[in-house]
Amino acid sequence: MGNPIKYLVTGASSGLGGSVLATLYNNVSDHSQIAAASSRPEVGFQLQQSYPGIQFRKLDYNDPSSLVEALQRVERLFFVSSPLVDTEKRNKQHEQVVIAAVEAGVGHVYYSSLAFGGYGSESTASVQQAHLVTEKLLENSGLSYTSVREGVYTDAFPVFLFWYPNTTTIYLSGDGPVAFASRDELGEATAKLMLRDPASLRLKNHIALLTGSRTYTLTDVVNAVSDATGKKLEIKRVPKEEFPRIMSVEDALEGRGGKSEAFFASWQSLVESMEKGDAAMVDPLMGELLGREPRDAIEYVKELVKEGADKGGYTWHQNYS
Repeated sequence: MGNPIKYLVTGASSGLGGSVLATLYNNVSDHSQIAAASSRPEVGFQLQQSYPGIQFRKLDYNDPSSLVEALQRVERLFFVSSPLVDTEKRNKQHEQVVIAAVEAGVGHVYYSSLAFGGYGSESTASVQQAHLVTEKLLENSGLSYTSVREGVYTDAFPVFLFWYPNTTTIYLSGDGPVAFASRDELGEATAKLMLRDPASLRLKNHIALLTGSRTYTLTDVVNAVSDATGKKLEIKRVPKEEFPRIMSVEDALEGRGGKSEAFFASWQSLVESMEKGDAAMVDPLMGELLGREPRDAIEYVKELVKEGADKGGYTWHQNYS
């Protein structure tokens, strides 16, 4: 059955999960109370080398039996959302995690959701829909849980602009205020939330909303990239109905992602959601958990671009998939 675990972190080798694990490690004196989970034992070995004293549990979202076994005697679980793009398969994976958490008797689940819609569940952004399904699964499960609605990653700005290091023109079919936040700080704040007694949390609808301390538009981000590179990016405003065709042609250029017209048509729901203010809510919780003001998004964009210049340009992996 394994030793009791106070904190189990899934996705511990990812950016968000890695930040959660690092913060827990630096704030919990008994490292044996912390465990990392992965479907790959070699990842567990690497993490135990990096974080001596932690436990490891093999956990596979596609294997219900491994899930139940891995979640035995876990007090607080960080359940990072699946990276799968296929919504149906992703929903099934998440359902299996929730069922296993119930069967294993997990004390409290912290699920990494997204901040579209603030505290509401009315966002029509395509990226939010699977999270809303999982939140409903948790609500109906009887589990003690917190949906950690993570703010839009500042680090991921290239995929919101479809910007590559050789880009000279940005095509915008809409714009809207976004409370961007850095991924590392979101992980740190999530871990500090996990360190609190769940019974002491006073949350609306079981939601912990983690955001930056102010909003910026995509236009603001484009201007920040221009400032950081010293090369003025041209912004072209295009009609919504033309956006998918234009972007599929642009994205087919050498060294870019090659995403389809259908992808960009789907992306339109995200742009329209931002225009409606779905990503605009600012909440002080993140700053309270960090014990400081969250990093300013525009200054962080400039840092990322300047630091990436020495490596051929800053990139974000999802832009290429």
